[in-house]
Amino acid sequence: MAGLRLGPLLRYADGSSATVWVEASRPCAAEVRCADGATGTARTFQVAGHHYALVQVDGLTAGTATAYEVFLDGARVWPPSDSPFPPSVIRTPAAGADDGDGEVRVTFGSCRWAAPPVDDRDPVGADALDSLAARLAADPTAERPDVLLLLGDQVYADEVSDKTRERIAARRGLADPPGAEVADFEEYTWLYYESWLDPEVRWLLSTVPSCMVFDDHDVIDDWNTSAAWLADMRATPWWRERILSGLMSYWVHQHLGNLSPAELAADPLYAAVRDTPDGTDVLRAFACRADADPASVRWSYRRDFGRVRLLMVDTRAARVLDEGGRSMLDAGEEAWLRAQALDRPGSYDHLLIGTSLPWLLPQLVHDAEAWDAALCRGERGPRWARFGEKLRRAADLEHWAAFPTSFAALTALIAEAGSGAATGAQAPASVLVLSGDVHHAYVAEPRWPEGTGPDARVLQLTCSPVHNAIPLSIRAGFRFGWSAAARALGRRFARHGRCPRPPVDWRKTGGPWFGNQLMSLTLHGRSARLRLEQARADGVLATVQESDLTP
Repeated sequence: MAGLRLGPLLRYADGSSATVWVEASRPCAAEVRCADGATGTARTFQVAGHHYALVQVDGLTAGTATAYEVFLDGARVWPPSDSPFPPSVIRTPAAGADDGDGEVRVTFGSCRWAAPPVDDRDPVGADALDSLAARLAADPTAERPDVLLLLGDQVYADEVSDKTRERIAARRGLADPPGAEVADFEEYTWLYYESWLDPEVRWLLSTVPSCMVFDDHDVIDDWNTSAAWLADMRATPWWRERILSGLMSYWVHQHLGNLSPAELAADPLYAAVRDTPDGTDVLRAFACRADADPASVRWSYRRDFGRVRLLMVDTRAARVLDEGGRSMLDAGEEAWLRAQALDRPGSYDHLLIGTSLPWLLPQLVHDAEAWDAALCRGERGPRWARFGEKLRRAADLEHWAAFPTSFAALTALIAEAGSGAATGAQAPASVLVLSGDVHHAYVAEPRWPEGTGPDARVLQLTCSPVHNAIPLSIRAGFRFGWSAAARALGRRFARHGRCPRPPVDWRKTGGPWFGNQLMSLTLHGRSARLRLEQARADGVLATVQESDLTP
């Protein structure tokens, strides 16, 4: 009899359909049955000895919440008979939401190290996702997100828990590289088990739709920092298996659920993996192509929630690393982002750009990254270039600011998308860049030169971590990074690197806040409201900031 190894995860939901992801213990038929009669069935597909299914549920009624159960070969496996949680439900937006009548709630964060507490003591504090789950479970009628955005570092392939380290040691030992880091697809599955079998998180992901995108730790710290970094990694004996397994496991566990039913139906890879008894070789060949030619695959995607448009942007695998033409996004990816942002002007009230790496950083950090990029491309000669590469890796100088051309292009796109004059359509009320990565939270607002700025309210909203830590020294550095003295120091770096001034200026309007936390947006018509909540030691989410973002 088939058992439920992982899941269910409610991934996609619209007014009439949803997708539910599961892993089973053996080949079987996975079925989702809803209390209102809607159903969906899918056969599992196999990858590396594991059996997965993405069940499409059709026939849902708009504007309703219906409980669901999961069956494998006809036997109920979810919810467990002894579950302490309320039933998992699929909520669908109401009819008319496309006209701006509906309210959309978006909760986001990044960087969740999933290691379980030791002796009931969590060394990095209470988990914000656990705290959110506890609140929703205690009151099923409470306000809940319509979608949960996980903006990178869902798993840490290079920083494993003590338990996973013990499993690695028992399987292959730790003497050979990569030592106490995951080496292949099987070990990646251990990370997802550790993260998604957490009881509170498992229930939360079963009842709140989620959108995900990777960041570096999903593969390795500083993934694709530079061409020299990549060359060094490819020279190691273990990197090829690591990157292929990382891409394969991401496709299975995260990427598939990001796609709509229509996108899944048109995806030849998804069809090929399902149509073969063992999809391992098919998926591995895809990962080989993606590694050799990043432009051959697009991990970015778009979701529309009524009059809220979400663009989730891959800022890791799509990079162009040649020092003479460094870019955060390859040409195809940049064209896709532009086309999606400018599609049907006036058709959305809020544009959300999800990018794991912040667009706007503290000014000192921004100038240091631009300076370092100039050194690495040879502005001050080969000796400074070698120093710049060492500094880039040591200090993680690889955000949007480290790709000056891409920073300017994104800035210009945001200004264009946020303006209505060029098309005659109404400008959106807001363009909000949602990011994580930097293990603290803040709000920053750009200011364009007189007469060149957009009509929309534009903000950088950064929220991290969900469950991790930041040393006191780094906290102090980020606080200093926003100061006037830091700005002056940053400009000295920029002058040394012969860096032009950024096309916008910006200021911090909220934060920095440190702790395990989540940000939430409530979007209704042309209004947007922000709430930042932190997980307290007692597991309660406490509001530390709440503000209106649009007039």
